[in-house]
Amino acid sequence: MDILKDRIRKEAKIVNADVLNLDSLLNHAVDPQLTMEMGKEFARRFSGEPVTKVISVESSGIPIAFATAYAIGVPLVFARRKMTLLNESDAYCERIPSFTKGIVTDLLVSRNLLGPDDNLLFIDDIVAGGDAARGLIKIIRQSGARLAGIGIAVEKTFQAGGRSLREMGYRVETLVRIASLQHGEIAFED
Repeated sequence: MDILKDRIRKEAKIVNADVLNLDSLLNHAVDPQLTMEMGKEFARRFSGEPVTKVISVESSGIPIAFATAYAIGVPLVFARRKMTLLNESDAYCERIPSFTKGIVTDLLVSRNLLGPDDNLLFIDDIVAGGDAARGLIKIIRQSGARLAGIGIAVEKTFQAGGRSLREMGYRVETLVRIASLQHGEIAFED
């Protein structure tokens, strides 16, 4: 997706050889027009799938997932990362490490939001190690729902996340693939 790639070139900041700061695009600020274009692109790519809901992980994946759900015309469900007073005590829950936060967090989804009749499209902002995605996949399996595919805005292909999801047999569509952040340069894959 050229528009996203161009914005990354202009606005992303390389933190180190493993971490790319996308705060002005995906993680701290949201460009509504760009986000809606990403949602339309994911809707186009998964148009052959009978998606009943889009699912994501709190918080940076939510805007793109919302745009995708809107473009498809289905509800959006997202996994929370913290227990609140409103969470069900028996919600689906998986503990996962957070690559960027350096801590272990929980993913929680209320049991009444997912079920065996659901065909889910998982949308997220970025995949590095893939721990959040694998945690959410475990929740989806527990619910009996089917995972139609995974859409990722930015995949860092030099890390194992996207590759591991494909090796698990899932269809993974990425809008931009980054091969390297070495030497202070962003190297894109075609």
